[in-house]
Amino acid sequence: MSTPQLILASKSASRRAMLDAAGVQYDAMPADIDERVIEQNLRGATSSEIAEALSVAKAVALAGKHLDALVLGSDSLVVAGGKRFDKPTSRDDAAEHLRFFSGQVIELHSAAALVRGETCEWSHADCARLHVRELSEVFIENYLEQEWPEISYTVGCFRIEAMGVQLFERIDGDQFTVLGMPLLPVLGALREQGVLLS
Repeated sequence: MSTPQLILASKSASRRAMLDAAGVQYDAMPADIDERVIEQNLRGATSSEIAEALSVAKAVALAGKHLDALVLGSDSLVVAGGKRFDKPTSRDDAAEHLRFFSGQVIELHSAAALVRGETCEWSHADCARLHVRELSEVFIENYLEQEWPEISYTVGCFRIEAMGVQLFERIDGDQFTVLGMPLLPVLGALREQGVLLS
């Protein structure tokens, strides 16, 4: 029996790096979905439920075009101070996000889903809590000098595998969730689907 083709419905360098390091064979293709429309239809849902729904939607967007493949969708959301944050739209916007995050706890919700055809075979969401230290204006300016525009592609304005680790004094949660995908549950689901050896 042949191993099903796996497609990662994402252009995220972090998610690709996780799968590469774990030895997973896949093709990566970005999913074209309107996240804001999906979110509007999910009013009242928790942040984890929204992240999970967006993961499913990304996978579904590609699964219909690749009927023989198993499609992995993933999404991350950031909440701080009861407010939801998207990717920064500009360097100034990123600076505003960082000023808001200073001294607060960021909740990072990361989710993943596996879809084949029109069927969601599996989905999962996880949450990590990242305690941001007090950030000075000098640090924020220097940080953006070093990390912009790379962090424009990230919710939370950080790459934990780069200088973004300096934002935090403590992190509660799984390192893979912080990187943007709950990898261990994903690997377990891929074994159940026959993509990886069990």
